[in-house]
Amino acid sequence: MANPEYAKMLSFSKYLRILFSGLLLSLTLSIIILSSVPPVSRDALTHHLAVPKLYLKHGGIYEIPSLIFSYYPMNLDLLYIIPLYFGNDIVPKFIHFSFALLTAWLIFGYLRKRINTLYALLGALFFLSLPVIVKLSTTVYVDLGLIFFSTASLICLFKWIENDFKLKYLIISAIFCGLALGTKYNGLIVLFLLTLFVPFIYSRTTQNRTSKPYMAIWYSAVFMIVALLIFSPWMTRNYIWTNNPVFPFYDNWFNPGEAGSTAGSAGFTGHFVMRKVIFNESWWETALIPVRIFFQGQDGNPKYFDGRLSPFLFFLPFFAFFHIRRSPPVLRTEKNILLAFVILFLSFAFFKTDMRTRYIAPIIPPLVILSILGLREINEIISNRCFATSRKVWRGFVSLAVSLMICLNAAYIIGEFRYVQPISYINGSVGRDEYIERYRPEYSAIKFANKHLLDNARILCVFLGNRGYYNDREILFDKNQNMFKRIVKNADSPERISLDLDKAGITHLLIRYDLFNNWSNNNFDTKEKGILSIFFKEHVSPLFSKGGYGLFRLEKHG
Repeated sequence: MANPEYAKMLSFSKYLRILFSGLLLSLTLSIIILSSVPPVSRDALTHHLAVPKLYLKHGGIYEIPSLIFSYYPMNLDLLYIIPLYFGNDIVPKFIHFSFALLTAWLIFGYLRKRINTLYALLGALFFLSLPVIVKLSTTVYVDLGLIFFSTASLICLFKWIENDFKLKYLIISAIFCGLALGTKYNGLIVLFLLTLFVPFIYSRTTQNRTSKPYMAIWYSAVFMIVALLIFSPWMTRNYIWTNNPVFPFYDNWFNPGEAGSTAGSAGFTGHFVMRKVIFNESWWETALIPVRIFFQGQDGNPKYFDGRLSPFLFFLPFFAFFHIRRSPPVLRTEKNILLAFVILFLSFAFFKTDMRTRYIAPIIPPLVILSILGLREINEIISNRCFATSRKVWRGFVSLAVSLMICLNAAYIIGEFRYVQPISYINGSVGRDEYIERYRPEYSAIKFANKHLLDNARILCVFLGNRGYYNDREILFDKNQNMFKRIVKNADSPERISLDLDKAGITHLLIRYDLFNNWSNNNFDTKEKGILSIFFKEHVSPLFSKGGYGLFRLEKHG
């Protein structure tokens, strides 16, 4: 005779599957709507669209020393060239979002195999609705590509273990790792960790069976070599240009004694000192960053890691390790690998650079998987240890927690609709230029320059934040305003400033007023300020001013 309670649970699970599927569909449509506006995010305008646009204009890949970002690996940026070629800069957002969908598919497939479809749907929904994933899904970045490739590499590593160490799965895992490397330099951490994991996993898994010890090292070498071969085009390009395959990082190693960028090679704890100076953090606040990042994230605020995760990603994974000895050996191994990957990756990021949520993006899918495994373990404990009366109460608490988990993410998405305001653009009540200007006030000056300046104009941008995508004229970004500062410091007259700018080929200046005025007051003495004031009165002509930005033409004398 059928158990009525069991039948009721099956019916409830069916309704939950329908609910989660509907929420996934609604979430996907929401992200598509949020993405259907012109790009205004900082990294898109400085790097991920700006560099491909220059490549299209030039007719191919070429060295751009003035843009340090152009030396980064560009697997996804090259994909963005395709819609840019056809004049569309919104489709790249959908390309980026597709990697979030692919990662959700990996999470779904793994959890369906290890648990069931209901938990798999919840895992995919939880991942896609995380605030940082929603934010990335609506921007032209590359982090979702890194997330997908690193997760695929981990999943294929699991298949390698499960299929008795067949070489093809290890090679596929290494290929995905190499693609992660070619997407973003953070993939170097993925390569380092997985290369270490391979011999350790092989040795531990085969220690009670007949095995050849040297095979562990051989498998590790195969993994690393294949991954680096996939990454090699970008290393080769940078080595030819700079003698450093991972430029601009560790440049003091490859080019010792030469002036230039030393990104990634600063003091081991230099960013801790920076947080104390800039954010006035105490030592214990800095030490707790690996925990705080799950609770205090804020978009656009470097003090709070410029992105939001979820507290549930911190709490739920702990439950995945309850009664771990009772788990099947394969699942136990996979849980340990996921946990080791999360802890080690987070530790590398914490000690190596000032923390940003995007910098630890590859640990998000493992945390989501462990969270869902932990949630399942909680339900198992309730089913096996609680009396029938208390079981309903505890399951009510779990349902409430899951609802809260989803509702917190839903609240963030609603907030994004208020900020992005996509409907007004989609229905045509706000035009493209007006929309961009709403988020990028410098756009009016840039549009004026594109329309009215000659093709041979060369604009020096001062305090524009390297956002060059919308410029159709040649621009020069003065890093830290060093060139302009040097010219003013060396000038004995306003004419000398004008002459030195002319020698540099500068025909126009594009300046953000508030930052420029504060910077001038803090960097120049009374005499230099006087020379600079006369220079702006007598040697430049204002052409356009709006939104706190001004475009000036340098006047030629003599």
